[in-house]
Amino acid sequence: MEYAMPGTPSPQATSPDATGYPPTGRTVPTRSRERAAYDRELVHSILDEAYVCHLGFVRDGAPVVLPTLYGRIGERLYVHGSTGSRPLREAGRTDPGLPVCLTVTQVDGLVLARSAFHHSINYRSVVVHGVARTVTDPQERRTALDAIVDHVVPGRSADSRPADEKELAATAVIRLDLREVSAKIRTGGPNDEARDLALPHWAGVVPLARGYGAPLPSDDLDPAIGVPDYITAL
Repeated sequence: MEYAMPGTPSPQATSPDATGYPPTGRTVPTRSRERAAYDRELVHSILDEAYVCHLGFVRDGAPVVLPTLYGRIGERLYVHGSTGSRPLREAGRTDPGLPVCLTVTQVDGLVLARSAFHHSINYRSVVVHGVARTVTDPQERRTALDAIVDHVVPGRSADSRPADEKELAATAVIRLDLREVSAKIRTGGPNDEARDLALPHWAGVVPLARGYGAPLPSDDLDPAIGVPDYITAL
């Protein structure tokens, strides 16, 4: 899958400036550096479009990666889970917090080359390194939980019952500041070798796009309750 050849450079894959995140040893890729980007607006747009992140950390000396929902407020990401969840417990026990790596990826197309070696995907991804900390302030916790709900469907938190005290007590929230961050992007078609261009194999890109089906009401929903505008807007 394009083990050596870089993809078509993205126009956003430029050197960081005053509006970008400063690159570090962990955020500068060792290969395909032309795909890296540090622009804040670009990073935010990728984070805001995705639904699921993967949260990586070390547990008992071994790596663990968990898929989970998240929400962004400014330069902070919030992740929630059960208070019984080990990573969320460890984020509160350790000082200054739990070292993590959080990733988000959007797949935009399947890149089919004439050779198996150069098959790839077009994508936009974000990698965040940092220390996750437990959120203890009650107001910040509620704001974070609303942000996680609204990240999936904007406007939904205002149209649902907020968590009660028992539910809040069973829910842990961790915060990860956006400081050591990079985006990586691949665009364009396949990078076939010149010697392969005459081969009788189809080559090109199969675009992928997110779509929504018609909303399916719950079996026990009051028929008088219609589909809200914020869902129709999806």
